[in-house]
Amino acid sequence: METKSLIKEETFHDEWAQSTDIDSVMVDEFFEACTSPENRIIIEKIWDLKWKKILELGCWLWEASVYFAKKWADVMATDLSTWMLELVWKVAKKHDVQIETCQCLADNIPFKEGTFDMVYAANLLHHVDIDKTLKESSRVLKKWWLFISWDPLAHNPAINIYRKRAMWVRTEDEHPIRFSQIKLFKKHFSKVWFDTTRFFTLWIFIKFYFFDKVDPNKERYRKKILVEHKRLERTFNFLYKIDRFFLKIFPFMKRFCRNIVFICKK
Repeated sequence: METKSLIKEETFHDEWAQSTDIDSVMVDEFFEACTSPENRIIIEKIWDLKWKKILELGCWLWEASVYFAKKWADVMATDLSTWMLELVWKVAKKHDVQIETCQCLADNIPFKEGTFDMVYAANLLHHVDIDKTLKESSRVLKKWWLFISWDPLAHNPAINIYRKRAMWVRTEDEHPIRFSQIKLFKKHFSKVWFDTTRFFTLWIFIKFYFFDKVDPNKERYRKKILVEHKRLERTFNFLYKIDRFFLKIFPFMKRFCRNIVFICKK
């Protein structure tokens, strides 16, 4: 990523961190709420985190690093933003866990080969050089251990319209994942498993915009759907079941989902 783009990314996430109240950070819900299907899929696959050495790339609002630490993992949280790293420590302290932090780029990880049992990257790859980041992630992983990520897909027309509307809550250099880029994961890992989420469940986003008149530049839909998970539970679970059935029958429609989840073995 060019220096100008890096400065934009760092400034954007510094400002986001400074505007966030740590009491609003929903750690357990980020993995366990019904409206967090990506992380629920991941936890079902890797439920035992105890004593695992985990590297989180791009720790964002710190939910994942703190959640892993609460499950007795040894966690290193990294980010481009110094403010994000400062606040991850505060959230960890609030939850009475310890984590380490390191400011670095995802495509230039300052750790030795084979250091970690798991690398976790949520909503990160569409901000960075995917090929270089996957290469670095594979390098710092122990043999046979896991790289895990989830990111938005590029193919859904409705979501692409939403992205254009929500310009103030994202950076201009974002590049959602394309199905053609799955080959990059296969290039760097011996086994690649992926799944997609949020097809009919995107109805909730449509409702936010057209019926509830929620301005996507004033309220992040990703955060809103998590905060309101209890109110949305019945609707979301119903739509999610339809998603799983529909995508099983018509797998070619997976590219039009909101997000894609990867679990890769070195």
